Amino acid sequence: MISQTDILNARVLIVDDQQANVMLLVQMLRGAGYACVTSTSNPTDVCGLHLKNRYDLILLDLQMPGMDGFEVMARLKEIETDGYLPVLVLTAQPDQKLKALKAGARDFISKPFDLGEVLIRVYNMIEVRLLHLEMSRLYDRVVAEQRVSELLLLNVLPQSIAERLKGRAEVTEEGLSEVIADSYAEVTVLFADIVEFTKFSHGVSVEVLLGVLNDIFSRFDVIADHRGLEKIKTIGDSYMVAAGLPVAVPDHPERAARMALDMIAAMNRFNEQSPHKLNVRIGIDTGAAVAGVIGKRKFVYDLWGDVVNTASRMESHGVAGRIQITQATKRRLGSSFVLEQRGAIEVKGKGEMQTWFLNSCNE
Repeated sequence: MISQTDILNARVLIVDDQQANVMLLVQMLRGAGYACVTSTSNPTDVCGLHLKNRYDLILLDLQMPGMDGFEVMARLKEIETDGYLPVLVLTAQPDQKLKALKAGARDFISKPFDLGEVLIRVYNMIEVRLLHLEMSRLYDRVVAEQRVSELLLLNVLPQSIAERLKGRAEVTEEGLSEVIADSYAEVTVLFADIVEFTKFSHGVSVEVLLGVLNDIFSRFDVIADHRGLEKIKTIGDSYMVAAGLPVAVPDHPERAARMALDMIAAMNRFNEQSPHKLNVRIGIDTGAAVAGVIGKRKFVYDLWGDVVNTASRMESHGVAGRIQITQATKRRLGSSFVLEQRGAIEVKGKGEMQTWFLNSCNE
């Protein structure tokens, strides 16, 4: 809301080569309560003065020697980033008024000056200018807040899912107006768990505990971005990612395998750099899945299917410092990776399963 005080405190510049006109306008405006009125009789000074003071209104004579008002406006356009010229032209020639408006002036005052016309037009012009500036500030704030919201959304959801959510789904108090879910014939899911982390957590402070988790999971996040996997979630000291979604790719098993090997290497580097020596256990499976957005107030991108449960079992029934994979993943990896047969193991909820350890990559 623009107040009368805001308008009377606006910065006003009078530009006229006739000193009598300048004195008359200054007297009119100051007499009406305008506190920040300055003047110049040299049109070449206008742009420099405006850059320094950023006037809310410039009363500009059109007919001046050396540089007329049209040239002044042309130069002002070069320094006004938003394209708005706060110019009120002064002219005694009716045919120049339309031309001035086309050149960018916002309004005009006729000569000889009429006190009522001057005060009304100046007041209205300043009010419009201040409203324009306020709207620009509000717009910039909205754009900045929107950027923050989009960054937060991208930290919660995959980019392609976030774009679908922004483009189609409406969000109400009841949640999403439509279900965002996709079926995948085949994806590869990776679970990782820090071995004996509960025992480790009993011997350190909360700050150290969170610092260690943040360090390790941040390293894993970098690997996921590099290898093209989608981080699904972390639960305590467990870390879950998937390859082949939300955008399907043919090499999802290879991506997951390479990430798993990178994670083992990352844990080795962590142990070299940290006084805390920890180990990770990793499990991988390949199969069909459904992925989508759930939640009403807090959206979560999650994954469902037997492949999720089996990958989790591969991790929990695995060996510290090693990567255990299912037969389904082994078949899809081919000869690019060095595998070691573990043999048949009894898996909770699955029965007996043939599994392998992923040791290295041939490339």
